[in-house]
Amino acid sequence: MKQISLIFFLVVFFQLNAQQILDLYPTSIPNSKPNSIKEKITEENGYISWINNVSKPTLTIYLPENDIATGTSVIICPGGGYSGESYLREGTLIAEAFVRKGIAAFILKYRLPSDSIMIDKAIGPLQDAQQAIKIVRQHALEWKLDSSKIGIMGFSAGGHLASTAGTHFTKSYIPNDENISLRPNFMILVYPVISMKDELTHLGSRQNLLGKSAKNEQIMEFSNELHISPDTPPTWLTHAGDDNVVIVENSIRFYQELIRNKVPAEMHLYPNGNHGFVLKLPADEWMKLLFDWMKKNGIII
Repeated sequence: MKQISLIFFLVVFFQLNAQQILDLYPTSIPNSKPNSIKEKITEENGYISWINNVSKPTLTIYLPENDIATGTSVIICPGGGYSGESYLREGTLIAEAFVRKGIAAFILKYRLPSDSIMIDKAIGPLQDAQQAIKIVRQHALEWKLDSSKIGIMGFSAGGHLASTAGTHFTKSYIPNDENISLRPNFMILVYPVISMKDELTHLGSRQNLLGKSAKNEQIMEFSNELHISPDTPPTWLTHAGDDNVVIVENSIRFYQELIRNKVPAEMHLYPNGNHGFVLKLPADEWMKLLFDWMKKNGIII
């Protein structure tokens, strides 16, 4: 009970320090249909822990105090199998850990793929990730950020979204007349869904994103291990070997392709812990290796 109380004390503290929540799109939402879908929020002790039926995406902004600010920023994509979003444990608690290190954090509440709200549900989450990168880059000066140190982080299916943004950035899926770079400068992937291929994928994530009768062309397009190039951003990965939800081979294949393309990458594999293993630890504890990697690669100083 003491640990739970401490967690929620920290949530209270950092939610009070969240600067603002922005609608992701200032006017109309691209690729959307008129709908009456109502967002469903699950709470723990009065705090948002899980969100379903997301049709109106937002970006929650956490900026560090000026005296510790590094200029580095991370857009966080919570997981949830593309059916929901684990907003507290893979969002808020992670954002506060970044802020303590002087790193700005942006929690992306992305649209969940649904034929009832989207013309093409397969690209909806990617559009939101690209829009989030665009917004952060547009506001870099205002928020005192280094526009060359904007990263994206994802957990589980959120890892699929983050890795899609990091491998599909040459094509803009959103209006971008300003020609702002949509390439994240680095990726952080935590027990990520990477592939849509039968032997690797998390079937629930694939069905939610591509449908039960996904075409082979779609499966190949969203199998992100197939889209790595020398321009893919530097990447940090972690996964548990006994993960029985998203098999560890997702991270291994992605890492192998990064190395083959000479993309700087670091991967930490653990023999056990199953899916969501890092969430059993305080964020500052398991993220220490991540912060070390960020320092070694000049992402933070």
